[in-house]
Amino acid sequence: MKKRATTAGALMASVMLLAGACGAGAQSSASTTDATISLWTRDTQKEFINQIVDAWNESHDTKVKVTIVPAANFVQKLATTAASGNAPDVASIDLVYLPYFASTGTLEDITQLADDLPYKDGLSPSHRALAVYNERTYALPFTGDASVLFYNKELFEKAGLDPDRPPKNYADIISAANKISDLGPDIHGFAIAGQCGGCNVFEFTPHVWASGGEVLSDDGTEALFDSQEVTDALTFYRRLYTDGTMPAQSRTDNGTHQPAAFLSGKVGMVPSGTFYSQVLKKDPDIDFGVTWLPGKNGGRSSFAGGDEIAVMKNGDNTAGGREFATWATGEQAQKVLADNGIAPVRNDLTDEIYVPLDPRNKLFAEALEAGRTPYSTVEHQLFNDNNGPWVQMINKAVFGGDIATAQKQGQEAAQAIIDRAPQGTNSRGRSG
Repeated sequence: MKKRATTAGALMASVMLLAGACGAGAQSSASTTDATISLWTRDTQKEFINQIVDAWNESHDTKVKVTIVPAANFVQKLATTAASGNAPDVASIDLVYLPYFASTGTLEDITQLADDLPYKDGLSPSHRALAVYNERTYALPFTGDASVLFYNKELFEKAGLDPDRPPKNYADIISAANKISDLGPDIHGFAIAGQCGGCNVFEFTPHVWASGGEVLSDDGTEALFDSQEVTDALTFYRRLYTDGTMPAQSRTDNGTHQPAAFLSGKVGMVPSGTFYSQVLKKDPDIDFGVTWLPGKNGGRSSFAGGDEIAVMKNGDNTAGGREFATWATGEQAQKVLADNGIAPVRNDLTDEIYVPLDPRNKLFAEALEAGRTPYSTVEHQLFNDNNGPWVQMINKAVFGGDIATAQKQGQEAAQAIIDRAPQGTNSRGRSG
């Protein structure tokens, strides 16, 4: 299918699709002349982004000025600003939104730049795939994240479990969760964030993949929410809930209780991302292990997350933006990320700059390299939206119990969203 021509009106219509989950308001582009490079990023990156910018500014005449935008507003604000012709020069964008932004025609085509990188094949595969639209590349990998299973080694030992032999399938997790929950009324074996869309695509989807299933067809035109592998994963979570191994807050949690509960030392296992390890390391009382998110009978998978660095088409300094985007994938910038606990997207460098910092980083690096990410121009509406079909299906199935109806409704709602969306190109570069 040919890509539809992008107009300001079409782009603004796309922006409105995201408005329900995003607020408004952020600073405008900081760049006014070619003497600077304006960079937009989300506030979730404020712990390290200034170090990245400082490293660039210390060695370059052209300076980067960063604007930090609230994460809840970022997608809508960037899309609106791009449509008005006042975009920043570069933007750090959650990789799941790259197909959407590429489809709007607001990103620079950097295919040749990406192909010329000598370490192209060493970059995170999922990041590279999500940056492709209609066989052209529109961003470079920047920061990495991967979903894994965190477990409390002290609670494992108290429950009679071997902390050096973490769970490898659904039955193992169910058994361990029950033994941990038996330690006391305020102790729980497993926690999720039932009302958080982003959490549930990041943490739940790998169970489906590890079991041999899919959540979307290869070209992104068909929802597979009603597959047997999704049924099995929902049944797995439902069992954890009905066994009483989840805290009551899991049902209504929008993403704030789950990490805090594990940090309190009263939850045995939580799925989360590599970023969470930095929070846990700040508390010397938490002795945690990490392992793969398994499938029903074994297997392993991960959701590859993180950001891409994209050059905006109507920025004031696209040449500087291209230079900064390239530099951001280089060893200097990637080492700054690694030193701040962020998984580098350079798989060819992880053994040198990341794994030596913590032995657990080896699993994080392997999970990112093997990780997967759904490719869709409407990923937000399908998965990340807290009122979208993915999180609603999980919530209704796990806490309501009617898995068949939840899947049927989720499948129908997801397919309707896909059918309304313009189709471009899937992650493997074929026409959709």
